[in-house]
Amino acid sequence: MTADAIKARIRTVPDFPKKGIQFRDITTLLADGEALAMSVQELARLSRTGQFDSVAGIEARGFIFGTALAIQLGLGFIPLRKGGKLPVETIGEDYSLEYGIARLELDPSLIATGERVLLVDDLLATGGTAIAGANLLRRAGAVVDRALFVIDLPELGGAKALAAHGLNAEAVVTFEGH
Repeated sequence: MTADAIKARIRTVPDFPKKGIQFRDITTLLADGEALAMSVQELARLSRTGQFDSVAGIEARGFIFGTALAIQLGLGFIPLRKGGKLPVETIGEDYSLEYGIARLELDPSLIATGERVLLVDDLLATGGTAIAGANLLRRAGAVVDRALFVIDLPELGGAKALAAHGLNAEAVVTFEGH
């Protein structure tokens, strides 16, 4: 299955959540076992240009792809949770969303100083969530210089924003428009 075939399994919903937005819905990709497996294999292929000790995924859909990738690579998985979801002492990072402020948290005891962490999420738009995730991992002592995504929306500038924060971003597929 090619990147074009994977892309074809991602449903586009026009004018959601508001007029002018082309929502890229991965539920159709997740429901197709072959496309899901190929997406994870492509993420694994992209990851092979680096050396990593673990994979971190951003809640919620980053958990799906990050965990599957960690299994494929034989690495552990570090969940970056939404604020207030962990029952232990955490560190957190606030970041801006279109409609307000959000927070990512993690248990810093999961990170060894100097641990090389690959950051994974489903979609790269403006890059704000991934930058917050990388900042949080770095504060915990990790080395984070790569982020992988299933989908990139390049005209929203996420890859450039990540590069300005020391992150090389790659994606399995890209979609023009937003």
